[in-house]
Amino acid sequence: MSNILNVIVIAAHPDEPEIYAGAISAAYAERGHRVKFLTLTDGCCGHYEMSGQQLVDRRIQEAQEAARRLGVLEYVVLPIPDGELMPSIEMRKEVIRHIRSWEADIVITFHADGPGHADNRSVGKIVRDTADFVAKVPNAVPEVPSLGKSPIFLLMPDYAARPSYKPDIVIDAGEVIEKKLLACDAHASQFYEFAPWQGGFLDAVPNTWEDKRNFILKYWNRFLSVSDEMRPVLSKFYGQDYADSVQYAEPFEIANYSRRPDEAEMKVLFPMLTDIRK
Repeated sequence: MSNILNVIVIAAHPDEPEIYAGAISAAYAERGHRVKFLTLTDGCCGHYEMSGQQLVDRRIQEAQEAARRLGVLEYVVLPIPDGELMPSIEMRKEVIRHIRSWEADIVITFHADGPGHADNRSVGKIVRDTADFVAKVPNAVPEVPSLGKSPIFLLMPDYAARPSYKPDIVIDAGEVIEKKLLACDAHASQFYEFAPWQGGFLDAVPNTWEDKRNFILKYWNRFLSVSDEMRPVLSKFYGQDYADSVQYAEPFEIANYSRRPDEAEMKVLFPMLTDIRK
């Protein structure tokens, strides 16, 4: 493994890599590592007034701005209609191509089972089904060289799965929370229009950044703040005293189909867990 880590976050819709993994992505980027976001649909259902290619183009523009704010090097939005993602062989091959071409050390994605959005579950199934092929299987998708070592696969909790979530890794998001909030802010169509319209609080959307910051913190609190299930894991990695002071965090589970890194590799793969002790 080189000193530079390659991380890819694979989600269903533009704005999900930011809200579920924006902090860990910014933390990697700040340390000089390479991060890529990939969404397997175009988000064309994500509005109440806009539609079609106009909405898709807007969401891609928002995604590119969010990437800039986080330090993410590449943001790819596939042209699959929102709500129509299926775990097909062709989609599996496409994801294998992206994981291999990025030479991923870490793949972050959704759970394949349980509650949550159908597209999110499909993403989880597609990525799960790539795990046996991305490394040391050169005859699968031979146009992209097979990886020499399997990545670590991490799972981020779909909003509907969060109450029963049991993380293996929790990172302190405090040092990069402003970047995560600004990345959410870049997706104005979602955070200030569609989601407030769906939730019945469209009239509460503010105008200034300070008020928008507080608006995101209020209405997306469950995606930002530490919860009870995260505290023991934070304490394990950061120590009890520091863990007690953490306000914002992101949880991840090592997928049951992933290889499991030993303690030495954990320190290399997740430097943000050890930097605080230096």
